[in-house]
Amino acid sequence: MNSSAPQIGFDRFIQLDWAAAALNIRAGTAGLDDLNALLVAAGLSLEAKKKTRTVLNRLWLEPRASLVGFADRGVSLYKSQTDVPIAALCWGVAIATYPFFGKVAELVGRLSAIQGDCASAEVHRRMSEIYGEREGTRRMTNMVIQSQASWGAVERVEKGKRVIRLAPTTIDNDELTAWLIEAAVRYTGKPVSVPTLQSLPVLFPFSLTRPLAYVISNSPNLNLRSEGPSSQFVALPASI
Repeated sequence: MNSSAPQIGFDRFIQLDWAAAALNIRAGTAGLDDLNALLVAAGLSLEAKKKTRTVLNRLWLEPRASLVGFADRGVSLYKSQTDVPIAALCWGVAIATYPFFGKVAELVGRLSAIQGDCASAEVHRRMSEIYGEREGTRRMTNMVIQSQASWGAVERVEKGKRVIRLAPTTIDNDELTAWLIEAAVRYTGKPVSVPTLQSLPVLFPFSLTRPLAYVISNSPNLNLRSEGPSSQFVALPASI
């Protein structure tokens, strides 16, 4: 095992209704008993439930200190606007929290950009280049792809050998657009070129239809930077 390989973290299949239950708990509209009932109904063993809860804790229930404000803004969006897609919120918090999830999303988005699908083997090969040929990399990559299928982003066909990109969800809400952009910037860890945002691989399940420079300039959680007359970048303010 390569001791210097980055950590995986997202190591369980997470159904969308489990992630939604965790979101509802943080929003105050459900309790832990509701989530536990879903996990019991899924037939998970005690150990599997514990590991699944660990991932869900990081997503919504107990986010890292640096992501508490980001997660809470997602919850506020969910509570104030009933038409916000739960899958978009879960995707945003997942790519911001788990670089492994984000990297699988980025690879699937990039590899499927031209023909709308890609070979799972190619995703596995590239993930192994980054995370090492260690026990778990392949299995956890499958876990992420399976989760992304549950969240409505892709479909797995040919016994999982190919991944098909599904029709993107249109995002025409300024607050959600800004929040997803923030998630992408948090994932990349550096400023992102504004013209590339609408085709950013890590956000492939979503079609951002709003004028992005306008949305960014009106968000208190994003900074719009200009580097030359036709080069704009989005970054996080130092305060967050």
